[in-house]
Amino acid sequence: MEKSKKALPIMLATALATTPFVIAPQSASAITDISIDPDDDEEGADSKYTIDFTIEKALDSGDKIYITFPKGFDVDSSMDEDDIDADFEVKSVSVSGREITIKVDEELSKGSDLRIKITDGITNPDKKGTYSIDISTSAESEESEDVKITSGSSSSKGSSDDYSVDIDDKTEKKETEYEIGPIKLKDKLTKGDYITVTFPSSDMLPSKISKDDIDINEYTPDSVSVSGKKVEIKVPSKADGKKELTLKFYKSARITNPSAGDKYTIDVKWDGTTYTSKKFDIKKSGSSSSSSTASDFTVSLSDSSAGARTSFSFEADFGKTELKADSDVIIEFPSSGMIPGYLNPDDFKINGKTPKRVGFAGNSIALTAPSNFSSSKNVKVDIDYNAWITNPKAAGDYTLKMTVDGKTATSKTFRINGAGAVTPTPTPTPTPTTPGTPAPANNSTATITLTNTAVGKQTGVNIAVKAFGAPLVKQRDFIEVVFPVGYKVPAYIAPASVSVNGVAASFVAVRGQNVLVYPAQDIAAGTGANIVIGAAANIVNPAAKNTYTINVFSSEEKGLLFGRAVGVGVPQPAQPAQPAPQQPQQPQTAVPANAALFKVNNKSFTLHGKVYPLQEAPYLANGNTTMVPAQFFKEAMALTTQWNNQTVAIIKGRTVVRFTVDSNKAYVGSQEFTLPAPVALKNGMPMVPIRFVTDNLGYKVGWDAKTSSVFVYQ
Repeated sequence: MEKSKKALPIMLATALATTPFVIAPQSASAITDISIDPDDDEEGADSKYTIDFTIEKALDSGDKIYITFPKGFDVDSSMDEDDIDADFEVKSVSVSGREITIKVDEELSKGSDLRIKITDGITNPDKKGTYSIDISTSAESEESEDVKITSGSSSSKGSSDDYSVDIDDKTEKKETEYEIGPIKLKDKLTKGDYITVTFPSSDMLPSKISKDDIDINEYTPDSVSVSGKKVEIKVPSKADGKKELTLKFYKSARITNPSAGDKYTIDVKWDGTTYTSKKFDIKKSGSSSSSSTASDFTVSLSDSSAGARTSFSFEADFGKTELKADSDVIIEFPSSGMIPGYLNPDDFKINGKTPKRVGFAGNSIALTAPSNFSSSKNVKVDIDYNAWITNPKAAGDYTLKMTVDGKTATSKTFRINGAGAVTPTPTPTPTPTTPGTPAPANNSTATITLTNTAVGKQTGVNIAVKAFGAPLVKQRDFIEVVFPVGYKVPAYIAPASVSVNGVAASFVAVRGQNVLVYPAQDIAAGTGANIVIGAAANIVNPAAKNTYTINVFSSEEKGLLFGRAVGVGVPQPAQPAQPAPQQPQQPQTAVPANAALFKVNNKSFTLHGKVYPLQEAPYLANGNTTMVPAQFFKEAMALTTQWNNQTVAIIKGRTVVRFTVDSNKAYVGSQEFTLPAPVALKNGMPMVPIRFVTDNLGYKVGWDAKTSSVFVYQ
């Protein structure tokens, strides 16, 4: 018996050794029924991800769900609860590498079907293929689901390398200005919606950017937010309806360049389509490509006294770096107070040629070399006395800087003398004139018509000029079309959208409500022209039914060529209309339909029956001089008007009226006048004597006793 008792364990052991193990279920399990759906499955796209799955183990409040994306995906490290839309309460969200951890804030029972939508922060890999995304929880082991990333298609991704990124200073780790675009959009901008700009890394961006530090098509956005490497910009109403986009991040936005040694791109996403920029590079600090030239250049002035208006001339050698056609040379002055509120390309020369365009920001002026410019490492800049650049107001030693393609040259110091210094009186360069200029031509039968008269709709404009009183030289002179307040005029119009006598314009410039058309052919005095601004120019009719007056000027003639009323949402007025009366007017008993009205001490004006806000209210100075904000001339009178804290420039045709803040001196062209009251600055807005402007630009002023309003008309 004892022997058999010992045999049983041996037999049992043998049986166990030859029998498969059957393991009872343990506590670990895996989630099931995983479904992962990206809203954009294209390579390199920013995409939302919707993830559905079923949990086989209950989760308590405080437990975690893990979503891990594979190599190739970019997961924004700043992702938080706002980027997760779940059908359960979320307590917190954190990111480590490519793993997203979501802490649950409620109890979830076994067998629950869960949905998690990642609304922002995921960028697809740059290469197409199949990728596995892992899902797990605190109670259940990891399970995977495949996602297929496809190659880009035109339906949801903009063409690559289709716009430029212009950087003011390409030195690594430098805070600088970025200009992105122009970008040709597939869909029009819509006010209130968002543009997403993705920079190469989150290190480039500050935690906040003010909306005043960004322009959308030269307008201030409604709001700006920063998340990781993305900037979301809300489209303002003034940019509504545009199919082209240019974004400008000023230096005050505090965007910092990435490290040198790599090629970078910037993505702009609008209405589900991602547009990728051309590649740009960043230069190492202290490298020869971003340092000053070996020999400093000399600055010549026509007047070296403090605060004086002067001409400038200087030339620098940029070594191996060349200024090329359509590229910028940036001139940095000692202070922004030296630069007036308006700059004319005709007052500048680059190697003897007039620049294509001129712009300014802060204390810097950017001159764009013309299309026929010959590439050169030697860059000579001449600034005419009529440009109204002034010297620093304090005596001392100063320098200028010139930058071409990231390479900066610094001038030798030049001396600005005190107010008591004897300085030569500069002679302004005369404006070229054509001998024997004919008398003003008769445009009484000239016409202006719209191709679409519907309210708020995009329209073309057909203009028939019967005769010019002075000849226009191709590519130099221009025809100026002034649209009244209410029209939406884009910041850029392609020359191909505008024709003069059937030939595409050489160049088109936009100054607020004014469109300057440079013909590609000479136009003789006494002959006319047909100007066609196509609907592709994206000019949009006003949102209110009314008649509106469009005015036409020539750069070579004083005063208005003609103006015509057009109907928007109402029957088109008969053409041709009679020219605006030029003879002295009798006292007004009725306010003209095109008049702008305002009241003293009231922060608004009225035009075509609609009230618009003013930043500052008009007021009386010295008891009898009516002062109005510079804004009034731009928005109520549709005059090209530019201002800053030091100067104001108001332009009509070739006539420029200039003012200086805190001064009672004004200039019409080069002629000086004394004002009845000095220009004053109120909360950043210059206040200007209105009668001086109207008298010198051909406008009339009246009084409406019924409403106690001043009205201005032409």
